[in-house]
Amino acid sequence: MKPNRVTRREFAGGLLAATAGLKTVLETSAATVASAAEGAIGKPRLSVCIEALFTKVPFVQRLDEVKKAGLTAFEFWGWRNKAKDLDALAKKKDELGLTVAVFSCDTGGALVAPGSKEKFLPTLKESIEVARKLGAKRMIVTVGQEIKDLPRSAQHNNIVEALKAGAPLCEQAGVTLCLEPLNVLVNHKGYYLATSDEGFQIIDEVGSPNVLLLFDIYHQQITEGNIIRNATSPDKVKKIGHYHVADVPGRAEPGTGEIHWFNVFKAIAQSGYTGFIGLEMWPKGDHAEAVKATMKIFEDALAAAAAEPAPAKATKKTGGAKEGRKTGKKKTA
Repeated sequence: MKPNRVTRREFAGGLLAATAGLKTVLETSAATVASAAEGAIGKPRLSVCIEALFTKVPFVQRLDEVKKAGLTAFEFWGWRNKAKDLDALAKKKDELGLTVAVFSCDTGGALVAPGSKEKFLPTLKESIEVARKLGAKRMIVTVGQEIKDLPRSAQHNNIVEALKAGAPLCEQAGVTLCLEPLNVLVNHKGYYLATSDEGFQIIDEVGSPNVLLLFDIYHQQITEGNIIRNATSPDKVKKIGHYHVADVPGRAEPGTGEIHWFNVFKAIAQSGYTGFIGLEMWPKGDHAEAVKATMKIFEDALAAAAAEPAPAKATKKTGGAKEGRKTGKKKTA
């Protein structure tokens, strides 16, 4: 049998191909290991809700106050309000180098209602166009008031079907919907979606990476407590697209109520979360000073998170005041 001979050119070509292949394998393996590694520290960013903060100046001018405060992102609620000049807002945010963290999507009505899917899709398309104009990647979705004569299971399914129908549009546009539970004990009596558990269940049933939960720490402290467990555990944080911040009671700035914000911010960073945390709070005093004080707690917590290993997975013994509260008895839904 005639032996196979390999020329120098063939040998060199084969070596280069093998080297390239090995490089790809190593890079892929490294990326896989990095993505699978537990304990990666996230670098979340603060965002100012200009519906709640700096309200003594006109809407668009509030962006100047955001910049002065030393933050680079802001958020707001509905976009259809005629008093909100979106063109002026887009121009101002570009001039200042700011980012729109999130704003409220027009849902076309209550998502809990029968037929909500048909009403939701046209207004979702309009909201996506607004997101494009503003360079925003996330939109808030609320579901509406509970309908007394309709079983909760039917209302739940209506929400899921509407979000399922809208998910492909969001995936195509690169926009994420953030579904928000609200407390019904103090601020939003009659609202359908109160618990994070049902919120996460809806997220699971929709099954899209572009439909996540907005975890409002103020609302969920009132509704259920156990903030660190419910908002930062590995199985849940991956389903969260945005956080909101305000203390309890009073909905003022962190440090004015019962929540231990240093621990909460630290846990969020240790969870690996890298998105935005919105300051949707109504300060007791000067707004700029309240933002500054919150930034100090936040920055100290992130520094502490980076300086120590991530905590071990929570056990059944974890909870109470060491989690998310300084004082007070355990909250129940």
